[in-house]
Amino acid sequence: MEYWDIYDINKKKTGRTMLRNDWHMQPGEYHLTVLALVRDMAGRTLITRRQLDKEWAAGKWEIPGGGVRAGETSEEAVLREVREETGLVFHTGEGRLIHTYRNDSPEEHNNYFVDIYEFTAPVTAADVRVQKEEVLDFRFARPDEVHRLGDAGDFLHYSHLEAFL
Repeated sequence: MEYWDIYDINKKKTGRTMLRNDWHMQPGEYHLTVLALVRDMAGRTLITRRQLDKEWAAGKWEIPGGGVRAGETSEEAVLREVREETGLVFHTGEGRLIHTYRNDSPEEHNNYFVDIYEFTAPVTAADVRVQKEEVLDFRFARPDEVHRLGDAGDFLHYSHLEAFL
């Protein structure tokens, strides 16, 4: 079983944990998620398409990321998520935190913070090894391509990423 730390409204750990995806959060309780904008040297962003059998947002495009496990830092989690989902290995300090936002969803009992990191490296499609059970497809996309997907409602977290594309 995977556990996540519970944070307060100031993004400070409370010392309590929750079972992953166990949406029974109280107002003022949050979990932490990370996203990674991985860019090649031409400025294109690595985007992935979710498998069609996913319970939530099947077939939608996104960038690598996921939940921060209990005891992990945000940076440790983003490095792990990128490695697990794409096979790309980055190290501490190679990415930078560019934005954090908070989402309150009391009706779903799912409140969270999202830390968005940016990595730029000489990577190509040949370097990417996607996690087949999670990812249907991937590509390096120009900003206008991501904007088209986002405007069509086919790109997750788009409203929070749009300014960084």
